[in-house]
Amino acid sequence: MKIKLYSLVLLLFTATVFAQQKQVLTSIDTTKNKIGAEFKLTFKTSVDTASKVVFPKLRNFGALEVIQSYPIDTIKKNDRYELVKKYGLTQFDSGRYTIPSVKILINNKAFLSDSIKVEVANVKVDTLRQKMYDIKDIVPANESSDWWKYLLGLLLIAGLGAFVYWFLKKRQKAKIEEEIYKTPIEKATTLLNNLEKKELWQHGEVKEYYSELTNIVRNYIEEAIEIPAMESTTSELIEGLKVASQKKKMKLSKETIDNLFVVLKQADLVKFAKSKPMDFEITEDRKKIERAIVTLDKAIPVIVETEDEMLLNEMQRQEQLKRELEKRRKKRIVTTVVSVLLLLFSVTTFFVVTKGFDYVVDNILGHPSKELLEGEWITSEYGNPSIRMNTPKVLTRTDLTKVLPKNGLALIKDMQSFTYGSLADNFYIMVSTLQYKKDSSAGEQAEQPQIDLAKSLDSALQALEAQGAQNMIVKQEEFETNEGGIKGIKGYGTFSKIDGENQSSAKLYYETLIFGQEGGLQQIIIVHEEGDKYANEISEKILNSVELQKAQQ
Repeated sequence: MKIKLYSLVLLLFTATVFAQQKQVLTSIDTTKNKIGAEFKLTFKTSVDTASKVVFPKLRNFGALEVIQSYPIDTIKKNDRYELVKKYGLTQFDSGRYTIPSVKILINNKAFLSDSIKVEVANVKVDTLRQKMYDIKDIVPANESSDWWKYLLGLLLIAGLGAFVYWFLKKRQKAKIEEEIYKTPIEKATTLLNNLEKKELWQHGEVKEYYSELTNIVRNYIEEAIEIPAMESTTSELIEGLKVASQKKKMKLSKETIDNLFVVLKQADLVKFAKSKPMDFEITEDRKKIERAIVTLDKAIPVIVETEDEMLLNEMQRQEQLKRELEKRRKKRIVTTVVSVLLLLFSVTTFFVVTKGFDYVVDNILGHPSKELLEGEWITSEYGNPSIRMNTPKVLTRTDLTKVLPKNGLALIKDMQSFTYGSLADNFYIMVSTLQYKKDSSAGEQAEQPQIDLAKSLDSALQALEAQGAQNMIVKQEEFETNEGGIKGIKGYGTFSKIDGENQSSAKLYYETLIFGQEGGLQQIIIVHEEGDKYANEISEKILNSVELQKAQQ
């Protein structure tokens, strides 16, 4: 990165200090044209017959695109050749542009062409051939408001709260239903009482009532008599009950089995045939089920357990209780995690709707430019003549004296450079200052070298191109500091930077300020990713704070 920085400053110095012989004449057919029209840029040089001249092969001259590269015209004049090279350029956006200086090699020695300012104008509309209308009255704009976003967010949070409440109540209800009862008859009796309290059939939910009623009796038979009652049909259940009663020597009357069969058949008709029994029939069916459960429980032989069996059963019961407690603990953890995730999702959705997705990402995941903008800024002076400015970080001094040629150092009285970041980072700042020596051979009448700001800007942009900048768009305007009123030029635009290692391309935005005082040059360059709103605010804040010290004579 230091080598690239040195090349940038070196090009800047050579453009402002070392005068070179006019070996290349630059001209253009017109400095103002319409959008899409062709500018003809011409380079002319006169060389001897043994010289070798290489004109640039470029796709773009600054922001102008090359649409035609014409063959070189050769005109022989005595013992010299006059070479003329023309380029057809165009631009499809209106505005003022600068065709930058380019290198032309003559006998492997580089000569710079002149930069030329051109203007691309919009195509005028012929108002005589189209129908004209009166200007419409001013219509007051409706005041826009984001109230609906906040309402939507509140509705989402309220909906989430209602869902969590319903989910917890359902879990609580399930826990009550899964309560461990001491005996199957106790469980069945409790569930029958709870069923009556629900008043399902009184509210027209007859099918649900019979489903729960038959599930209670089937569960009781499966737990108490140990036959697969839940998976059996009504006929299979009755047949299995008869076989089990004989094995267990249960004394069941035919009336009990018939009543149970009748109620189960009635439930099948209600669930599958949409039968609608009368109210008294429903009440009677419930009584039959209750009597059948009580009769079955009394008919089950009482087994007297030995002490070893009681101990084994207690151990099994404790083990079952332990498993149930562990199961409930896991359910509580899952419920808590789900509730927290839903809450986070709801809050995130609320801010995405009201503030936008970028706001949520930048504030939760973080953004490098945002951290720079909101951090503690430093006010400091850099270089000589000094540049006072506010920056998010302190700039680091860079030594350039070791890389500049000795003949260049002989003309420089003082040179200082400071940087933060690099072109590979999300934000890059460079500040450099120069002071030139007077020409000692001229004595007291020596004058300070004149600074060509336009050429200095072109050299700075060429240095960026040498570091990998492509498809550069250049715009230029005057700049004046707020307090001192020192005038300079500002160059700005965009360029593409290609990363050869990752085979990726990034579009960067740059701004550069150049000031030329008597015997001194001051420059500021800022580069960051295009579209980074935080970086734009940083750049604007820095440039608004720039104040310069006048060069001492």
